[in-house]
Amino acid sequence: MPTSNLTQIKYTQLNTTTWCVTAQVSELISHLVTGSLWSKSLWSLPCNTPCTDLIDFSSLSWHYHMAKTVTSRQSVPALARKQRQQQRQGVRQLLKELLKKLEINDTLDESSFPYRLVNSQHYVCFSHTGANSTKQTTESNQTSFTRLNSKIAVVISRQRPVGIDIESNNIAWQIVKRFYSKSELTILQELSTDQRERIAKLLWQIKESFIKVNQYTLAQGLGMNYSYLIPNLVESDKNTKLVSVLNDSESINCRSVYRITALQSQQTVVVF
Repeated sequence: MPTSNLTQIKYTQLNTTTWCVTAQVSELISHLVTGSLWSKSLWSLPCNTPCTDLIDFSSLSWHYHMAKTVTSRQSVPALARKQRQQQRQGVRQLLKELLKKLEINDTLDESSFPYRLVNSQHYVCFSHTGANSTKQTTESNQTSFTRLNSKIAVVISRQRPVGIDIESNNIAWQIVKRFYSKSELTILQELSTDQRERIAKLLWQIKESFIKVNQYTLAQGLGMNYSYLIPNLVESDKNTKLVSVLNDSESINCRSVYRITALQSQQTVVVF
C-alpha cells in the first residue's frame, strides 16, 4: 500500500489504557495540460513561401489550441473515490504510527466490528473529516493541481470498545433540528448563536462516537438524548483547557459508564 502524507501528528494519552492520535492527510493530484499557439491562416500558407516575404501578423486569426491532456481532469465522483481511498489509507497508516509510538508489534483485524488488534486484542476506532479539496493552476506550464485534505483520528483501548469523531465544520442547524431530541433542542435554543454552534457540534461528535462504541445504526445513534450532558459541555466551553473530561454516568443506553474527552485544539471527541 502506498504511503500517505501525514502532517500535524498529535499524540494524546487519555488514561492508562487509552491513547489517541490525530493528523492531517493530504495528496496533490496534478492535471498537466499542454497547449500551443497556432494560426489557421499561417498554417495554410504554401510551403514554398519565400522566407523574405513579410507577413502582416495583425491580419491573422489566432486561436489557442489545447492539446490532449496528459492526465485527464478528475471528475467529481473520481475525486470522491480518491478521497475515500486517501482516508482509508491515511487512518491505517496513522494507526501504524501510533503502534510504533507505543512499541506495539501488532496488526489490525478488520473482519468484524469493533475493530481489534490481532494479537493484543486492543480495541481500535477510526474517524476522518469529510471531503475537502483546493485547486491551484500554474500558468507557466498550464498545470492544474487538486490537493485533497482530510483530518484523521485513531484511538486504541486495551479495556473496551471506544469511539472517536473528528469534525472540522459546524453542524448546520437544519440538521440539528432534524436529528436532535426535543429536550436537546430546547436547551440549545437558550444559548447564544456562537455557543449553540459549538455545543451542537460537540453533541454531534458524542453521538457519532457512541454509535461506534455501541454499534448503533446512524438514525438510532443520532436520535439518542444526551441533553443531560449539555450543562457540563457549556461549562467546559468556558474553560480554556485543551482537554475536558465528562462522565456519562446518567446514560441508561450504555453497558457501563463511559468517559467523554473533548480535545478542543484537535477538533476531536473520544468516548472511552
